[in-house]
Amino acid sequence: MHMLNGCAKKIRGLIQTGRQIGAVNTILYVSDRALATVSGGRARLYKYYFVAQPVSTAARLPGGRGKKLLAREVASGDEATRHFPRPSSVIAQRYGQGARCIAAFKDETFVGYHWHLHGCYREDEVRAAYLPEPSGAAVWDFDVHVEPGFRLGVAFLRLWDEANAKLAQQGVRWSCSRISAYNAESMKSHTRLAATKMGCSIFLKAGSWQIVFSTIRPYVHLSFRAQSTPVFHFDTTLLAAPARPLQEQQSWRNHAAS
Repeated sequence: MHMLNGCAKKIRGLIQTGRQIGAVNTILYVSDRALATVSGGRARLYKYYFVAQPVSTAARLPGGRGKKLLAREVASGDEATRHFPRPSSVIAQRYGQGARCIAAFKDETFVGYHWHLHGCYREDEVRAAYLPEPSGAAVWDFDVHVEPGFRLGVAFLRLWDEANAKLAQQGVRWSCSRISAYNAESMKSHTRLAATKMGCSIFLKAGSWQIVFSTIRPYVHLSFRAQSTPVFHFDTTLLAAPARPLQEQQSWRNHAAS
């Protein structure tokens, strides 16, 4: 009976996941979990959406909301990095690429952060490099994280308001990023930020072997070593203003089948 209850719970969870991210993405997600389990984490199946959102000086938080949160840039070596929810080696690798971090704090408590990079960003989950273009007018943002205890508040928008203000001062018009097709909450968040679809890619990894299928160049890429990395170019000059916003979940489901 206990086993039957466990199976029923898993089935209900899969049905709920399917409603959120679509049938195709759910199949890919289940395949990824199965590969990870069987291979001990050496084989994975990822699907990403690539999006761009406009950088605006208009604050998303009305009035004085969010002012109790201090948002500031955190440089490499700052004491605050000890509280970041990523391994120190990953944080060092990000700073080594030239990435910049804006973090939010309530009193002395770490609330969340937003990372962005001018130039080419090397993915730390798969072998891939992303280049937002044109230089100076577009950046790559990644790992926008809010601690669990603050996710029902205004921390997410506070981070974006601070990041947008700084980027707009530098003449940046677009911020590009990738979203896991398995993360419904992230897709909803980018929908609210008026993100525009630029494409999607599927990465299949097995040890040092990797194959990529993408809707954008290079379309298909096969590699057997770490030095062989596909580079994806995201030309934001093709995004005519006003940007076409992402539709709600139905749009993501339709795109999943492409």
